[in-house]
Amino acid sequence: MTDPSATSPVVAVVGPTAVGKSALGIALARELSGEVVNADSMQLYAGMDIGTAKVTAAEAAGVPHHLLDVWPVTEPASVAAYQRLARAAIDRLRSAGRTAVLVGGSGLYVQAVLDAMEFPGTDPALRAELEQELAQHGPDPLYRRLRERDPEAAARILPGNGRRIVRALEVIALTGGPFVAALPAEATPVYDAVRIGLDLPTEVLDERVERRVDRMWAAGLVDEVRALAARGLADGRTASRALGYQQVLRYLAGECTEAAARDETVRATRRFVRRQRSWFRRDRRIHWLAADRPDLTEAAIELVRAAAFG
Repeated sequence: MTDPSATSPVVAVVGPTAVGKSALGIALARELSGEVVNADSMQLYAGMDIGTAKVTAAEAAGVPHHLLDVWPVTEPASVAAYQRLARAAIDRLRSAGRTAVLVGGSGLYVQAVLDAMEFPGTDPALRAELEQELAQHGPDPLYRRLRERDPEAAARILPGNGRRIVRALEVIALTGGPFVAALPAEATPVYDAVRIGLDLPTEVLDERVERRVDRMWAAGLVDEVRALAARGLADGRTASRALGYQQVLRYLAGECTEAAARDETVRATRRFVRRQRSWFRRDRRIHWLAADRPDLTEAAIELVRAAAFG
């Protein structure tokens, strides 16, 4: 339970990839006597540093970061497990009089922390059956089944995202209800929170994404993926699907050229940016700021102060 004496709001910095969330989160934590709690699902994985743009010690500038490098790359993602870890970290910070700054672009992870969301359990036999079907036939027949049983869920999941399709079908089978019932667009808040969204024009973000991918390649992404492959990356149901890592694994397997892997990483990241925007724009509680405004930190602090002091 959250300490009732902890009254400062949780600050969430959200928005699409490459918009500058990490830098603003660090700046706010420094100004508000706070610490950063990671809400990027792929930064939870140890060793996935370059491809996830994980903050370096120099970039963190002494601001503590929590929930980085939590899982090995072979661990399947669990929003429910992340929810428990993140809320525990936030509660510890608030009890110590520190401001928790939740930073990341994984929309479901952010919502799972800030809103009252319960996640159905899992059935190993059912999950194994669905995953075997996915391995044998690919995602298309499973996606058609999902579209028939829960059109709204199908509309929110990419047809090629086999892992999410399997989970949706599992939840439907376990609960007898729609998958989206566990994913409300706007739920009861668990914390007083200030949600700050950053965005930029599409053409600017597209250019940023390309530059970011080029920096990752120059920083040694291929070598990072090669090292993680030796630790079981290809067998990790979640980590192996991460942007950049998925494409480089295909290159290392001889399925495409390195140039093709780089180009597909750019295209896939741009598509992901649009999905992130769509997710976050549904939440009317988010205060949107242009990421390139010169007074960005000051504007964000004003939002926090307005929420804290009315």
